[in-house]
Amino acid sequence: MEKSKTIVLIHGNFVNNLTWAAWKSYYEQKGYKVYTPANPGHDGNPSTLRTSPHPELTNTGFIDIVNNISQLIDTLPEKPFIIGHSMAGMAVLKLIELGKAVAGVSIDGAPPKNVFPPFQTLKTVIPAFGFFSFSKYFMGSRKWYDYAFFNTTPTGERAQLFDQFAVPESYKVSRQLVLNPFSNIDFKKAHAPILFIGGGSDHIFPPALTQTIAGKYSDSSSRVDLKIFEGKSHFICGEKGWELVADYIVDWYEKL
Repeated sequence: MEKSKTIVLIHGNFVNNLTWAAWKSYYEQKGYKVYTPANPGHDGNPSTLRTSPHPELTNTGFIDIVNNISQLIDTLPEKPFIIGHSMAGMAVLKLIELGKAVAGVSIDGAPPKNVFPPFQTLKTVIPAFGFFSFSKYFMGSRKWYDYAFFNTTPTGERAQLFDQFAVPESYKVSRQLVLNPFSNIDFKKAHAPILFIGGGSDHIFPPALTQTIAGKYSDSSSRVDLKIFEGKSHFICGEKGWELVADYIVDWYEKL
């Protein structure tokens, strides 16, 4: 396959593109051109966004996020290698289906509409749908982030991570993921190589779900790989040891 020296890193829900800052520098040092766009309605300083959400936040859905990345890709001089975390892991699958990338990585990725999530997932993320809320958007509490994101991080370090990364989230993103036909994936279609990465201690999308999604792909001519990192949480891209994950990904890609 033809390799690209362009990487697009796509952030997931409940955080913004600042979570990719260290990865951007790390991959640039390896000779890549790296883009870390903010999803619509997520641009800004997290502490500011928590008190004054972006005016476009509540209008943003999963389709808007995919379209935003797709439009960025169309401006690039070459098809990129794309990496997405959490909700954006599913965005990677959609962008691969649309033929927008030379290869893709879904890290602790959300399931498509046509893969039913386990109870563990529903229990953790049901507040992010806002079906029973009077609020206009979801803002996770410290307790929620400690359980959903930072469960493998030492207790004394969790408050700083919340302050540094936690942002409000649009209900529309989660709702479109589970209700809109756009969020289905055609698992029989030929596609560019995909690597699935799961965290063994992920409280949102447990490793069994990652294995299930990867196992749905059925085109014998298309490559699908899977790696579970034991002891890693949903915050796999930010917690201590993230470099091991980043190295595994780029090694996988360069050996394709």
